Amino acid sequence: MISLLHTADWQIGRVFSQFEPDDAAALFEARFKVVERLAGIAAERKVDAVLVAGDVFDLQTVSDKTIRRMFNAMQGFAGPWLLIPGNHDSALSESVWSRAERLGAIAPNVVCCLAPKPHTVAGKFVLLPAPLTQRHTYGDLTDWFAAAPDDAGLPRIGLAHGCVQGILSEDIDSANPIAAGRAGEARLDYLALGDWHGTRQIDERTWYAGTPETDRFRANESGQALLVSIAGAGALPEVETVRTGQFAWQQLEPRLSVLSDVDELVERLDRIDGNDVLQLRAHGSCDLGAHRKLGAALEAARARARALVWDGEALRLEPTEEDIQALHADGFVGEALQELRVQQADADAELARDALLTLARILDAQGSRTGAGA
Repeated sequence: MISLLHTADWQIGRVFSQFEPDDAAALFEARFKVVERLAGIAAERKVDAVLVAGDVFDLQTVSDKTIRRMFNAMQGFAGPWLLIPGNHDSALSESVWSRAERLGAIAPNVVCCLAPKPHTVAGKFVLLPAPLTQRHTYGDLTDWFAAAPDDAGLPRIGLAHGCVQGILSEDIDSANPIAAGRAGEARLDYLALGDWHGTRQIDERTWYAGTPETDRFRANESGQALLVSIAGAGALPEVETVRTGQFAWQQLEPRLSVLSDVDELVERLDRIDGNDVLQLRAHGSCDLGAHRKLGAALEAARARARALVWDGEALRLEPTEEDIQALHADGFVGEALQELRVQQADADAELARDALLTLARILDAQGSRTGAGA
């Protein structure tokens, strides 16, 4: 019986420039913390090895400090770590891997598989790695697996980074292809894959682990690792998903048309907490009162969430007659409000809406001052 922890796509050093600086820094830091969690899981479950299927680093140009921190984060598991480069950190003649070696950052129990050759691991299984030595290739780097000799009846484990053919649309010419059915053809007991950022089973012996810390707004079962148990050569693997990620990335695109739609969205925002990364794109229309209510809920949620990105470009502001009367917008100002309402249907809809909101805030403030002085 062998036990493996399969993970991939750590993307260490990724910069989250779409977020505010403090949020980006927290998401950057989370990628080191999840490696520490993986090490803890591996030690607790007493696995025979950890398999990391490429894109360990997000860039070749990460700092020396980032390289050292990444390998330091692995120290919680003293057993074998088996890593291959992916398309983001391919094993070029001068690469993040060669820098790590010069820095002396790689511990003796960490094997960086930079060449396609078998590794017998602790006398328990044979690893067949397919490292990327350039960012994109259009030949299948797992071709050699089938010709690799069996080693004393040990389980055969493949480790690769790329796209299994047939997953994407037929008209997409994917880089770094991996033949469908490779595990069966090459007599593999398990094929551990990276590149797809969500957990995905391809066949009974082939899995993508996905990134252990979610990094994009896509519902693809990310933020996990896989615990793989194999009774022996030829036995089918038993695969267990293990939750590893801290942050839950959510993408909401509500359509608002009546007040109850806004109330429902506000209730959803009230449940946001510090582990949520939220992208919110609203469509439809609402009046000034509903917009104020939504704005207050957004500000409160933004203070609680790890990160919140708001896009209201497609949300049309439709002040009611009661809204306009409450603003005491008479004469020219009232005419301007009506004109801005109409202009929201034109090409400059966003500009018109922003002007309408600004004018409403000014009138609100004037009304408050008048009321305070009365």
